[in-house]
Amino acid sequence: MIKDLNERVAKAVSHYWLTRENQAKKQEGSGRADQGLRSAVTGGAQMDGFIALLTEIIVAAGIDERHVFHNKNLELPGFFRPTKEWDLLVIKDGQLLVALEAKSQVGPSFGNNFNNRTEEAMGSALDLWTAYREGAFNKTIRPWIGYIFLLEDCKGSQSAVRVKEPHFSVFEEFKGASYAKRYELFCRKLVRERHYNASAFFLSDRDTGQKGAFREPAKDLTFELYARSLVAQVAAFCKG
Repeated sequence: MIKDLNERVAKAVSHYWLTRENQAKKQEGSGRADQGLRSAVTGGAQMDGFIALLTEIIVAAGIDERHVFHNKNLELPGFFRPTKEWDLLVIKDGQLLVALEAKSQVGPSFGNNFNNRTEEAMGSALDLWTAYREGAFNKTIRPWIGYIFLLEDCKGSQSAVRVKEPHFSVFEEFKGASYAKRYELFCRKLVRERHYNASAFFLSDRDTGQKGAFREPAKDLTFELYARSLVAQVAAFCKG
């Protein structure tokens, strides 16, 4: 396991916020402020600090870096669509070992983006596991897939959200739950329902986040547990 893991995560968080700020400034300078705001939600480069850290963890566990893909060649065959692009892949000896997603969301539009993010993550998992069942890649080894999510820690994400129940009652845990709580529940359920092997969930304020400040509100969704599960997958293959 990488030493000083929390410090390394803090650097990844800082990279996220600083990259986001620089992207927004560039867009504003070009007169495309709306696009700059969208880049703050969808810009993949913002999570590159996490991808770099995960790559280092995978390499330290025994996989040569040439088998780790994080800048290009990220497509995997799907079942419901031709391909899906992941954020990091580990492929060795013709076997898919690891597929990772690293996503984020900032305000103010938490509602619509929450639905988009959850549907995207569930769909990606369904597509991968169905393709796996149909023999699209591995014949024997079951791949390990992980999900990381960083959410802006602010009033908009922490305020209680009212749910509409015109016909049936929603599950009790969603009643009055903030978007932060909804994301926590979502990440937990992804793992408990075995759609993903592990998930990590972070909260970070945009001001202190630039200095690396973050919170992990759930003990079962920490980056350390996520990393340990990932290392176990990689190490088991290396010993095989």
